Amino acid sequence: MIQQGLKLLLFICSVCFAVQSFSANLFSAENQKEGISVVVIDPGHGGRDLGASFGNVLEKNIVLDIALKLGTTIKENYPDIKVVYTRTTDVFIPLYRRAEIANKNEADLFISIHVNAVGARSVQGTETFVLGLHRNDDNLEVAKKENAVILLEDDYNTTYEGFDPNSPESYIMFETMQEEFQGQSVMLASSIQNEFRDYAKRIDRSVKMAGFLVLRETTMPSVLIETGFISHSGERQYLSSEAGRTRLAYAVFRAFREYKSAIEQRSSFHLVTEAEVQPVNIQSTGSAPSELPLAQSGSQAPKQKTDDVFYTVQIMALTRKMEATPANFKGEQNIFRVEGQNLNRYFSGNFKTIEEAEQEQRRISPKYPNAFVVAFKNNKLISVKKVSEQ
Repeated sequence: MIQQGLKLLLFICSVCFAVQSFSANLFSAENQKEGISVVVIDPGHGGRDLGASFGNVLEKNIVLDIALKLGTTIKENYPDIKVVYTRTTDVFIPLYRRAEIANKNEADLFISIHVNAVGARSVQGTETFVLGLHRNDDNLEVAKKENAVILLEDDYNTTYEGFDPNSPESYIMFETMQEEFQGQSVMLASSIQNEFRDYAKRIDRSVKMAGFLVLRETTMPSVLIETGFISHSGERQYLSSEAGRTRLAYAVFRAFREYKSAIEQRSSFHLVTEAEVQPVNIQSTGSAPSELPLAQSGSQAPKQKTDDVFYTVQIMALTRKMEATPANFKGEQNIFRVEGQNLNRYFSGNFKTIEEAEQEQRRISPKYPNAFVVAFKNNKLISVKKVSEQ
């Protein structure tokens, strides 16, 4: 028993050393650039690493096409964004090299694209992973399959410091990691799953956590997307089709677009001034706040005191305009839209106290994980911190 205890202690020490070494080059979240200027897209597998396969249908080919379509769409819509691929042809790229490409390019976002396969041919749907400790055996099995590619690398035991992709004990390191970018990763992952479900009409298997080496070594918000199961006949046919791959790529782009808007809005929100927003047009699913001008209905805003303040919860900010109807906002009845110069902001509720708004944020966060509390004063969006200082 004592001998077993000593072995366990030595193993834990070795894991702690591995975690320290893996984390040595992490950038501080406080030093992260505002906005999105560099995106690294990672088509999984390649070359001698076929990935998941079923007959002549190979994961490495499917994900390369989806990745190239995604990158092309990003460049067409955002010419100023630098898009970097970990591979553009059928070549083998080690996992550490994929993360290295993202880190050296100082990427703001890392998107790894994959296809899944299991023995049970009835399983189908999309799922998006962020880095973390697996909470069930299914997530562990997905991580094992994706991490097993290191077995094709030369001297992988040295490169990954003894990590064994098939040993559950090796994954302890993911429990002790510092998850600096998990919040933003979950935000993007949630948007991707929403678009897969609502736009691409795929079965939503949700956002999940698991220990992926390729995500472990990146130093920016990162996601790993499983775009479907080629072991399922219907999804295999969809993934093999040009139309299916195009739609999946565009679904990821739509999520990227929403994420980019939300991140850039959140980055600039802390610098907001009294004159930053002049809400000139409101549209709501229920009762729009009385403090704001109802320009669409033609009614005139009531006169108010300059110190009148109300709180609400911003659930998203998009360049495109969406009708504030329950159908567009997951059944929510009290959504209103404020149109700015280049951005449409969407809010839920109208509250007199910040405590009420925080309660609303907790309620709606399962539907909109990136929701946060904001304040309006005299028809202008201001920071909550500024209200508390007054």
